[in-house]
Amino acid sequence: MSAVPSDRFARQHVIDPEICIRCNTCEATCPIKAITHDSRNYVVDFNVCNGCGACVPPCPTGAIDNWRDVPRKSPFTLEDQLSWDTLPAAQPIAAFEPGDIPIEVRELTRLASAGQGGAARAPHSAAEPCLNLYTPAKPAVAIVAGNLKLTATDSSADVRHIVLDFGGASFPVLEGQTIGILPPGQNDAGKAHYVRLYSVASPRDGERSGHNNLALTIKRVTQDHDGKAVAGVGSNYMCDLKVGDEVQVVGPYGASFLMPNHPGSSILMICTGTGSAPMRAMTEYRRRRNEKAGGGELMLFFGARAPEELPYFGPLMKLPKEFIDINLAFSRVPNQPKRYVQDLIRARGDAVMRLLRDDDCFIYVCGLKAMEQGILEAFSDVCRERHADWNTVKSELLDNHRLHIETY
Repeated sequence: MSAVPSDRFARQHVIDPEICIRCNTCEATCPIKAITHDSRNYVVDFNVCNGCGACVPPCPTGAIDNWRDVPRKSPFTLEDQLSWDTLPAAQPIAAFEPGDIPIEVRELTRLASAGQGGAARAPHSAAEPCLNLYTPAKPAVAIVAGNLKLTATDSSADVRHIVLDFGGASFPVLEGQTIGILPPGQNDAGKAHYVRLYSVASPRDGERSGHNNLALTIKRVTQDHDGKAVAGVGSNYMCDLKVGDEVQVVGPYGASFLMPNHPGSSILMICTGTGSAPMRAMTEYRRRRNEKAGGGELMLFFGARAPEELPYFGPLMKLPKEFIDINLAFSRVPNQPKRYVQDLIRARGDAVMRLLRDDDCFIYVCGLKAMEQGILEAFSDVCRERHADWNTVKSELLDNHRLHIETY
């Protein structure tokens, strides 16, 4: 069979509009601005995309992880992609001879074959997650079984613990996964609201053990990052729900931010605010299994402005110290110095260093994007003060899928 000239065909990066939840992660991640969107679809510009793959790992649904062999002179245009409701089927082309496949095509194929799963793969002992069982076109319907305010009545933060019951619908989730909520109504452009993502805050066997339900930790958004008054569509919808209300749910999503399950594995958790959701799920799963006797350590760094704004403060205080090592940082307590999670990481440097060096310890960071740099700098300081190189340690953590960061 004759080879197909390499200048005739190319591997085009495309986005599946049925799975895409319009979270904007891909567009925000792309370093060369090859991804754009309108009110309907997110699309990739063939003439700009260089196949670097930076957008693939962060995508929570895998919608970005699609490729089509196309004639190089007539790829799918932006107009084509913006009109799609479904992804066109792959069309076979004549077989390439191994030596005839361009380097860039081989690299794109490698990236596509890697699959969705986040910047770091899940721990080797993590359970196999279910993904994309329900889409915006065919969502699951859950019933609100509970809506509890976690923060104090006089607190400036309204954080809710919301329990959703799926009845007879199969909606399996693992600790560390996220689900999507479809708020009712339309946006200013007259289009249906996009999916809002929330981390699961309950263990795999349900908020109530043995029941087909799950919990979410949601903060009512009343202002943007600049302090301007704004009502978050998804958060206000969820926080106002009453017991018995129906909610449309999609997902589940996420194949990397999963907990280890092998005996002796330890977990170092660092979070702020509602970033506590996956940490609560992991901790509760360990608590129910009572693994402390044969399992590894649990260490938590948890930050908030004040105790009354810290979700799950009461239940955390009831957990035995021999089960979990809890370190709380508060930045807005009257007459007290500001303390952030990175300050406590430095203060507990010996214990943190021991866990960083433990091949069976897995590290999870979840919360606002602004916290990420401070935490990494704290890790660097901990290493330097103990005559270790953070860049080397970090490289080892990433190579062994032990460092997992989910900030937003």
